[in-house]
Amino acid sequence: MVNLAVDLAGVRLKNPVMTASGCFGFGREYCDFYDLSLLGAVVVKGITLQPRLGNPPPRIAETPAGLLNSVGLQNPGVDYVIREEIPWLANFGVPVIVNINGHSSEEFGELAARLDGVPGVAALEVNISCPNVKEGGMFFGTDPAMASEVVKSARKRTRLPLIVKLSPNVTDIVLIARAVEEAGADAVSLINTLLGMAIDTRTRRPALASVVGGLSGPAVKPVALRMVWQVSRAVNIPVVGMGGIVRAEDAVEFMLAGATAVAVGSGAFYDPLCAVKVIEGLERWLEKEKIADVQEIIGGLRIEEG
Repeated sequence: MVNLAVDLAGVRLKNPVMTASGCFGFGREYCDFYDLSLLGAVVVKGITLQPRLGNPPPRIAETPAGLLNSVGLQNPGVDYVIREEIPWLANFGVPVIVNINGHSSEEFGELAARLDGVPGVAALEVNISCPNVKEGGMFFGTDPAMASEVVKSARKRTRLPLIVKLSPNVTDIVLIARAVEEAGADAVSLINTLLGMAIDTRTRRPALASVVGGLSGPAVKPVALRMVWQVSRAVNIPVVGMGGIVRAEDAVEFMLAGATAVAVGSGAFYDPLCAVKVIEGLERWLEKEKIADVQEIIGGLRIEEG
């Protein structure tokens, strides 16, 4: 029997497979399909200080290569989540990571303070990479100084581990990763979605009301894999990899590239059992390769020098 457990910035995961924020809600839609305690961790959808309605529809469009979305952080606000969602999720005994979003660094700090010490919250994912909001979001994640300011603000207000979610829509993601590490991040997660668009040829209008949105799914996997490899070589904190993971072999690739844990996102939309199948497939892959501990494959990519 292989050991699937990993340590993510002080949070023990029974296996390295998490859900990706924005693709899992608060888990209620998925608990009819499987026991949520099977997961390594649950990352809930992004929350803000106040409730948000999100962007106007249409805000989801399928493309031949992936899913395009512009949901715009629709959520019920932090107070509701603390009162109604976190206690419910805590019943499953799975680490809960809360994705937080703000219009300013002060809002990130306030959210971190509100969630500090809340029973059932294992860590925070600081989202400085959402491409679908007009204020904040990806803006923070494309400038090292702004990214650093947000992380410092959150760091001052919580003892919880901070996982900073990075945007691929930058020239050099390593600069951003190093900036947030120096500011106090305990881990980084990448990638968020790539900016894209789709056009309805019948109406000659954009498929999304916001015109552009974030592309996720298998189409972004090669980009995500490259960035995880680059960042994992440049920082001394754990990396969470995500972007098009739908099979166990996808998870293995991300871990070989340097990821300590991985997250399943869009794949859960067409197969609600996707994350569980990745866990089961990962265990079978390790057994087949006669590897006793999943940690042995982290950063195990072999590159011929010269």
